Amino acid sequence: MKALDLKLMRDFRRLWSQFLAIALVLGAGVAVLLMSFGMSDALEETRTTYYERNRFADIFVDLTRAPNAMLDIIRDIDGIASVEARVTTYATLDIPAKVDATVAFVASLPEDGADLNQLILRLGNWPDATATDAVVLNAPFGEANDLWPGDTFTANINGTKRTLTVTGWALSPEFIYTIGPGSLIPDDEDFGVIWMPEDALAAALDRTGAFNNLTVKLRPGYRVDPVIDELDRLLEPYGALGAIDRTEQVSNSFIDAEITQLETLAYTLPPIFLGITIFLVNMVMGRIVALERAEIGLLKALGYSDGAILMHYLLLAGLVGLVGVTIGYVAGSWLSYQLAQLYADFLKFPYLIYSVSWNTYVVAGVLGLLAAGTGAARSAWTAARLAPATAMSPPAPPNFGTSWVDRALHAIRISQPTMMILRSIIRWPVRASLSVLGMALAVGILVSSNFFPDALDLIIDTAFYQSNRQHAVLFFNDEMAEDAVTEASRLPGVLQAEGQQVMTAVLRFEHRRKRATVEARRPGMNLSRIVSAQGQIVDAPPGGIMLSERLATQLGATVGDVIEAKFLGVHQGTHNLPVTQLVTQFFGLGAYMDQATANRLFQQDPRVAIVNVTLDPDFNVAFQNSLKDLPRLAGRAMLAENRAGFEETISRNILITTTIYAILGTLITVGVAYNGARIQLSERARELASLRILGFTRGEVGFVLVGEIMLLAVLAQPLGWWIGWGVAKLLTESYTSDLYSMPLVVNAATFASASLIVLSAAFVSVLIVRRKLDRINLVSVMKTRE
Repeated sequence: MKALDLKLMRDFRRLWSQFLAIALVLGAGVAVLLMSFGMSDALEETRTTYYERNRFADIFVDLTRAPNAMLDIIRDIDGIASVEARVTTYATLDIPAKVDATVAFVASLPEDGADLNQLILRLGNWPDATATDAVVLNAPFGEANDLWPGDTFTANINGTKRTLTVTGWALSPEFIYTIGPGSLIPDDEDFGVIWMPEDALAAALDRTGAFNNLTVKLRPGYRVDPVIDELDRLLEPYGALGAIDRTEQVSNSFIDAEITQLETLAYTLPPIFLGITIFLVNMVMGRIVALERAEIGLLKALGYSDGAILMHYLLLAGLVGLVGVTIGYVAGSWLSYQLAQLYADFLKFPYLIYSVSWNTYVVAGVLGLLAAGTGAARSAWTAARLAPATAMSPPAPPNFGTSWVDRALHAIRISQPTMMILRSIIRWPVRASLSVLGMALAVGILVSSNFFPDALDLIIDTAFYQSNRQHAVLFFNDEMAEDAVTEASRLPGVLQAEGQQVMTAVLRFEHRRKRATVEARRPGMNLSRIVSAQGQIVDAPPGGIMLSERLATQLGATVGDVIEAKFLGVHQGTHNLPVTQLVTQFFGLGAYMDQATANRLFQQDPRVAIVNVTLDPDFNVAFQNSLKDLPRLAGRAMLAENRAGFEETISRNILITTTIYAILGTLITVGVAYNGARIQLSERARELASLRILGFTRGEVGFVLVGEIMLLAVLAQPLGWWIGWGVAKLLTESYTSDLYSMPLVVNAATFASASLIVLSAAFVSVLIVRRKLDRINLVSVMKTRE
């Protein structure tokens, strides 16, 4: 082995603790990159495969009723490869030994099996096509309610109670993310999907020879928009609610949002870790070169070339990079698989296809090694360019003069150890600034990851306490006269009841269009209120339409603009409506009208599709039993259950996320603080030993070492808070979708906890180095040249 190779290994063993601290920071960056891309790639690959194998449709249409004869006309539309008509409805279930009424989406099952959105049978058997009382359940729903093949339950379908027998469990690509009416997250116990033989369900709904739901598969290469426009034209007379593509299909849109969030993390965090790696390697390698000037001069005098010296120090940094990349590969691969499996289980995929692209590993490895090499480049170049005579001579001492800062410090009569701390920071401003920046980034990561609980607290308060103050929401299959509110108020335990009308419309402004749900409300509603993000209670002004700010932004409209609203379903017609007001909201793309305006627009008596009620908890059993007998009830949402499920799911996810980011922030702090303290100890060993010889205690000398790092850590806090707030703002913007928006809320406790973690990690790191200070040999240190 060559002499330089031996030196390389000795240096690496000698400085293993410093290099390990750097490698952990680098490994964290590589791990985050692999974890984010690994999870998103796994979910995307699993979803794509699932969709292809089970022929997930490209277009979905809900309508009132269309004859099957329309299918031949639809099949002739250019670009359509396959069409499948279905009969669907919502039903209220009475499950044995379960008090609460349960809601299910019921879809017809073709005699020969589904051609599109094909089911995967997980348990039991398919029902006989001629059966009138046999059904297949969505597997998570069946498991959550303990309904196994052979079990029976009662369903209220179109006002008739039917006893149904379970024949099996299945999964569908259409219902990966199964969310019920009025819910925010999947609730497998209270909302499910039921597939029933087509003839039996069509007869029950008086849809024999007709359909009210259509799914379409396109030929490869055909655009979806022209087909949607043609479907809308053909099906408009049959009460169509507007064709939608995959991006608006509820299950798929939620999965899109999850994958987008994972990809955002991959682009946001790794650059921070790689940047800190560059700084740490530069700091450590610079000190190594400064301490090894004599060795460098001797190597050159013995004939080693500039290139050999340059490669020696680059290889030393490369070893650090190699260790960091290896750590990142191992940790990132394990984390990405485990978290991808958690996501797959949560989303109820039938399988997980986990395969991180080799390109991701290559990019992560190259970036890691490049960061280490970039950090070492300047120091390695300096070592390579040193002349032998210059290198073997002691470096010129720093030119320390008395400045106005020194005079100011002397005037305020601070202690000598404190004076040494401040002088060191002032005379090495670049290194001090980079140390501050490194620890500020650690604070920023913790702030930007821990702001989610603050934001969710506001969302929960707004959604469940300020806006939706009702205890239950009743959904009906069709619009009903306002008398339905009076009837609902007579149900057992109901204290208050309020109704609202819900309509589907395509809103257009200039060249932009958006499909949205428009709610018609009476002014002064007390249970379901429109509450802005600022906490203001607002009503839709009469004579126009009020839009959420996100919807208005997508349309490019503002207050005073006149938009075109094409209403679909039973309220067909196109109207020009002025935008009367904008409101900031967290969920959905809201649009609102005054009820009197809707009545005048559609020349109708007041109508309701939803009734909100408050309840006496002592009558819950009687209330739930009464729901099971309501003939036109499509479903119900219990707000307390929604809130509990939402908080439980979010809390579990936040715990995992905050734990990961707390570890990452700690690694950054340890890397910066530990290496900073080690370099200080090596540079100032003689100075600190002199203080001991002059009579300073170990505590006073240790204060110089500990005090400088901790002062830099304290100075890093305000900058870290600002960085964290900026990253949180970036994350809220990237997480915004049609489904929800994330408010930017960062409480004082979030800043405080981030600072506490960073300061604690810095203090522990520097204490480890301080122990080395207590053990140094004063005589040996004073004999060294530096």
